[in-house]
Amino acid sequence: MRLLVVLWVALLLAGCARAPAAVTFHADENPESLADWGLFDVKDGRIAPRAGLVSYELAAPLFSDYAQKWRAVFVPKGMSATYDPAKTFDFPVGTIIAKTFYYTTPAGVAPGTSARVLKATPASYQSGVTGLDLGQTRLIETRLLVRRANGWEALPYVWNAEQTEATLQRTGAEIALDFDDGGGATHFTYTVPNVNQCAGCHATDRTKKLFPIGLKARHLNRDFPGVGGEINQLTRLTQIGYLTGAPAANAAPRDARFDDLRASIDARARAYLDVNCAHCHSATGPARVSGLWLDSPTIDLRKLGTCKPPIAAGRGTGDRRYGIVPGHPESSILAYRLETNDPGAMMPETGRSLVHKEGVALIKAWIAGLKGGCDTPSS
Repeated sequence: MRLLVVLWVALLLAGCARAPAAVTFHADENPESLADWGLFDVKDGRIAPRAGLVSYELAAPLFSDYAQKWRAVFVPKGMSATYDPAKTFDFPVGTIIAKTFYYTTPAGVAPGTSARVLKATPASYQSGVTGLDLGQTRLIETRLLVRRANGWEALPYVWNAEQTEATLQRTGAEIALDFDDGGGATHFTYTVPNVNQCAGCHATDRTKKLFPIGLKARHLNRDFPGVGGEINQLTRLTQIGYLTGAPAANAAPRDARFDDLRASIDARARAYLDVNCAHCHSATGPARVSGLWLDSPTIDLRKLGTCKPPIAAGRGTGDRRYGIVPGHPESSILAYRLETNDPGAMMPETGRSLVHKEGVALIKAWIAGLKGGCDTPSS
């Protein structure tokens, strides 16, 4: 009997250790269960953030097969990130960034059981500030970026069908889904990257170290609900002590929202290219040798691809001669690579199986409105 009691106590303690009551940073180990980080409460049909996990949104989110994303950041008490006007903020050791990918599912379907997922609408949008209602939500994965003493590390966790637990999948995963945009369903394979593939986007400079992509001034400089109400995110992060050194919002860089029709088409297109392409295509990114730099601070038309022949695009040119031919999206490599699903030609190279129709339409309209010309308007 005494042995049974001892075993019961041991199991109880193990269970408590597996599910900490608060956000818990792991300096060295990589827990197999997402629950060990203590980021969320999953109960009563909801997933909710723990105290200290602050939701945020980007001006123009990166496209990932139409998945919705709940972004949140935790910074250890008494510590803060240092503002930078151009680069990723310098976050302290102990910071955890969590990005949960999910889809809306049809009504009346048990959570986690439907392969059919729906295109997000304003009615299905969830900010994540108070968590997500799982009633019509299919959780896919939660990617963590954790700031350790030796730098940032990426850890992909995949949710089970019951949406009760996510486990570490170092080798990634492939999930068959049917995406319904209202015009019929398209079968595709959603790919969770392995830990090495994360560097394809997050190794954004020559050191090959990982860095966050979205936590930059120009991506965060927008209003969003949360602590303090719906206020500017740079202001919120400063007020709660997560950020120091930030200027007033009107003095900080700002990318447009790509779908905000009040902004100019140039501002919208440049913001779209910035968040979807510039982590590689910049002066310091992995694709810097291409000479094609698509971050929003770049203003040199040649570096943006205007009348610029490719350096080593191979069949990725689609038999087109220049990155951008002003007035002619049909002759521009940039538009072709965003629109194709050919694995050897599409851009981005990873992170999507579907074509972002709205994004392609925006870039084509932007190119169509550009003035000037190259030596020939076509290939």
